[in-house]
Amino acid sequence: MPFVADVPPPALSEPVVCSIMAAVKYELPVNIVLAVAAQEGGKPGQWVRNSNGTYDVGPMQFNTSYLRELSRYGITPKDVEQGGCYSYDLAAWRLRGHVRNDRGDLWTRVANYHSRTPAINARYRQQVMRRAAWWADWLDERFATQQVAQGAVFSGVPSEVPAAAVETAPAVKAAVVKQPVTTQPAATSGYVPRGLVMGSR
Repeated sequence: MPFVADVPPPALSEPVVCSIMAAVKYELPVNIVLAVAAQEGGKPGQWVRNSNGTYDVGPMQFNTSYLRELSRYGITPKDVEQGGCYSYDLAAWRLRGHVRNDRGDLWTRVANYHSRTPAINARYRQQVMRRAAWWADWLDERFATQQVAQGAVFSGVPSEVPAAAVETAPAVKAAVVKQPVTTQPAATSGYVPRGLVMGSR
């Protein structure tokens, strides 16, 4: 029986559920979206003024400079300051744009969500990498996961994994069924982003 992404175990909080669903929807490594959500640490209704006169808004601290561009689609700051999953979807959409279109390694691209200024980006990059490693372990303990090759993250195209690289996942908690885990060579950062295995093999 496959794991159904839209019926999460009840013990998971809204930020975790929304991050997981947004990562799956926008084909991003789940641990990266969870790490950015944890790093941003925003709350519904929260507005934080930046030194450049913009504001970071809501649970994912989405910057108002991006909302100016998105206003032509009817997206307002009020939309992203609210609770619920919309701000996570919007943040994952923006993260996907950075990951697929920006330059640099994966973590620099992810840190562009926060800032392109090199010193600020480097600090955020280190923080989000640590959080992503923690979330990778958290996911591995609770869900059937697979490691995602960096090239697949950049392109959005899943990479092929040799059959010899398939292992059995540890026992999975909650309502998730035991699934195989595929492995790939580790990235230069020492671990690889995680995706969820969404069905049986």
